[in-house]
Amino acid sequence: MTEDDFRELLACPACANPLAADWSCRGCAARFEAPDGIPNLRLPGDRRTDAVRRFYERAPFPGYPPRDSLPALHARAERSVFACLVDQAIAGDARIVEIGCGTGQMCLYLARADRVVVGADLARAALRLGAAAARRFGLDRVQFVETDLGRPGLRAGSFDVVYSAGVLHHTPDPRASFARLVQLARPGGTIVLGVYNAFARVPLRLRRLVARLSGFRLIPFDPVLRDRKNEPARREAWLRDQYQHPEEHCHTLAEVQGWFAENRVEYLRAYPSAVLGEEREELFARASDNWRAEGWLAQLGWIRALGREGGLFFTVGRRM
Repeated sequence: MTEDDFRELLACPACANPLAADWSCRGCAARFEAPDGIPNLRLPGDRRTDAVRRFYERAPFPGYPPRDSLPALHARAERSVFACLVDQAIAGDARIVEIGCGTGQMCLYLARADRVVVGADLARAALRLGAAAARRFGLDRVQFVETDLGRPGLRAGSFDVVYSAGVLHHTPDPRASFARLVQLARPGGTIVLGVYNAFARVPLRLRRLVARLSGFRLIPFDPVLRDRKNEPARREAWLRDQYQHPEEHCHTLAEVQGWFAENRVEYLRAYPSAVLGEEREELFARASDNWRAEGWLAQLGWIRALGREGGLFFTVGRRM
């Protein structure tokens, strides 16, 4: 892939027009730069968004373990059933954008076959780690870009899959952020959204209360901190992201389904499934039913299923 190929998927964040080879806007003539090969298409944000950007600049999330490799990254990702289902569901020639990619592990995992992957984030320190890993692993079908979902430097309607995990609940207005995210998908494109669940987040909120009361000397029952005890940088990144974040919201399945309906996105399914007893199916296929009462019961079960690692749940939809 060449820089020009990726530039077709980007746009001026000020007026949404295409960009020229020198990173100037063909419409409003605004000029941008691409230091370290990472285009800076981020306009100044509001106070709360800037606080989140500074937070991740200090501790890029999730970071890479020492002496990492592409096979190790794949092995790590494939310990997640969900990551495997996403990879299996996405076509081999898809155009993918990850909104809030952080240090880019999911981008690098999905960059196989003939896929083109754009990783977008507002923290340049995180993007540098992702770009360095892509070079180290010999992956040339991934482009990282610094931008803000408030005014994204991404071309509307250009992506087959819009993926965002653990991001919108850190924006000042997740509902409005979702509306902007939807515009990036082509008609018929798939949206995969991961946010904190209001039920499944309760265990971590309790752990956070204990942590704060003890001055962070005691954080009980956190398996991620335990697994990363020999990786200080990644341990610190998880600690900050989960326990010290300046902006956090939690959401129910019904609330997210409401966002889908408002933005003409057909709801397909949730992960974990919101259909009790449903056998695992193809991730981008419609669930067998969507009974609201069953969804509430399923979310109670997510307290145990998801609560140990932060309470993130996913919804999948198709832009109409």
